[in-house]
Amino acid sequence: MPAMQTRRRFLTTLSVAGAAGLVRAPRALAAEGALETTTVRIAKLESICVAPQDVAEELLRAEGFGDIRYVPLPAGMNTPEAIARGKIDFGSNFAPVLLSGLDRGIPITVLAPVHVGCFEVFGNESVHSIADLKGKSVGVQALGSPQHLFLSVIAAQVGIDPNNDIHWIAGESASPMQSFADGKIDAFLGFPPEPQELRAKRIGRVILDSSVDRPWSQYFCCMLAGSSDYVQHHPVATKRVVRAILKAADLCVSDPAGVARQLVAGGFTDRYDYALQTLRELPYDKWREYDAEDTMRFYALRLREVGMIKSSPQKIIAENTDWRFLNELKRELKA
Repeated sequence: MPAMQTRRRFLTTLSVAGAAGLVRAPRALAAEGALETTTVRIAKLESICVAPQDVAEELLRAEGFGDIRYVPLPAGMNTPEAIARGKIDFGSNFAPVLLSGLDRGIPITVLAPVHVGCFEVFGNESVHSIADLKGKSVGVQALGSPQHLFLSVIAAQVGIDPNNDIHWIAGESASPMQSFADGKIDAFLGFPPEPQELRAKRIGRVILDSSVDRPWSQYFCCMLAGSSDYVQHHPVATKRVVRAILKAADLCVSDPAGVARQLVAGGFTDRYDYALQTLRELPYDKWREYDAEDTMRFYALRLREVGMIKSSPQKIIAENTDWRFLNELKRELKA
């Protein structure tokens, strides 16, 4: 009964928040043409910062999808690999992760931004700034993981050679956050709900917060990507997926409490308090303002500078991004 009540409250909020757009929905959907498919598979990730895709199910149903699947990914598998293996059609992930996949030739198309910021870098008593990471032990899930890619770019920005000046600790049995809490490493980069948990326990200090610290706060963190095959063969369905997720991003801003309840009810997290804190802190309302292509260019340049990708930003943007749907929706979904 509580779960059903939570769902009803969320749908009530959803109907109010989307009323203006849904009034015109039948005419708009008819103009777009029929869905090429009513099936869509979306990645179910551990990080709660990708809430817009997690709570988009009812919006997707309103767009005409009948078979909506949230697919849990195996440990260590990111969105590009999951798309390459045919497990999902769409997923949000960090821009450097998508760029790394594109550099390896994985057939994905980056379509839209999700939010700015989310990751925070924590240091122990010997680490007061990013510059202090030189010579320190830094925990990551694996080399090439989101933490490793982001921290490498961040370190290089202040003149640290991430390949030689940082002692990377990867592949430990404990998570990097737990290793940091246990005093086994000097620093690590966390994604929600990890920063919320560490701050609640007063463990370590935040030396970088990407939602407020420049230049990271000036670019998107998570981006939405789809299977290139799905995008090419199902353009109407693709646009409707993007629209549902962008509407959900707006809902994260207008009703963070309702979205947090839905994340718990949907099994995406068991901590309502951390979910609500994340939703209130992250800028989900920047997708209309910031330039998604700038984000891809910025991180591609940074990753190429540290030798983590070989492809040029121009090649990646020309061949692996499609902003048509985003640009159309910016006009359709005016605030």
